[in-house]
Amino acid sequence: MSHDTLPRPVRTSAARASAPPRRRRRHWTRRANPLAGLGSVLWLVVVIVPIYAMISASLTRQDDALGNNALKPPSRPTLANYDTVLHSGFFHFLANTAIVATAVVAAVLVLCVPLAYVAVRTRTFFSGAAFRLFLLGVAIPAQAVVVPLYLMIAKLNLYDSLLAVVLPTAAFAMPVSVLILTGTLRDISEELYEAMALDGASATRMLFQLVIPLAKGGISTVVIYSALQAWNGFLFPLIFTQSDGPRVLTLGLFNYVSQFGVDIPALLASVVLSGVPVFAVYLVARRALVGGLMGVGGK
Repeated sequence: MSHDTLPRPVRTSAARASAPPRRRRRHWTRRANPLAGLGSVLWLVVVIVPIYAMISASLTRQDDALGNNALKPPSRPTLANYDTVLHSGFFHFLANTAIVATAVVAAVLVLCVPLAYVAVRTRTFFSGAAFRLFLLGVAIPAQAVVVPLYLMIAKLNLYDSLLAVVLPTAAFAMPVSVLILTGTLRDISEELYEAMALDGASATRMLFQLVIPLAKGGISTVVIYSALQAWNGFLFPLIFTQSDGPRVLTLGLFNYVSQFGVDIPALLASVVLSGVPVFAVYLVARRALVGGLMGVGGK
């Protein structure tokens, strides 16, 4: 009997059930969304065009800044504006801004993580009332309390110092941070708390060994939010500082504004250099940042 005439093995129903399912080919045309693609392209244009105009203007000479089209490449590009910025105390302002941002993030995390933990785990009327009272800070604008804050800073002899910028910035970042952290901590399963309680874990041990590892997503979001609040802050440095010693980047932009005009290319060069550290941090830790913003990574 030849090999062509041999009977083929018959697959039983059990063998068919145990066999791995065949993968169907997926055609990209079935899942294509032209409207979403068009929206992405439009959003990319909206983001890129201002950045391009800013970089292009920062490479333009002062006498050509007002006469050229904003979207037209500079006819005589120059790096003199960046040289002017770097020799005008830019690194000093950058160091002050980094100190303020780091101090604000540290203060917010040290205070808000235990506050959110107590608000979630304590089932009493007083804790709930204190939590609601604390969240009233979300509805209070900073401009409404500038005068009382100025008087407090002056009486504490903190005026014209970096601490005068750190304290109010951290205070106004705390309500939103507590709100974010409480939402994250409520997603932690109650069975995990009960299991650690059966093992004899104290509240402090639960906080460091259970809550903080499982709340990385919310903590990352709080870090991003509070750091950006400190990095882009303008009102508190303007009101609570005066000399060049505690001046930050946002106030350093005033060096290119006078009563007779504005050095637009140097001003935009300073803005470009101010955004480079934030962009560098995003490139290094983009996965953690995106995971924190999306609310994942905590579990």
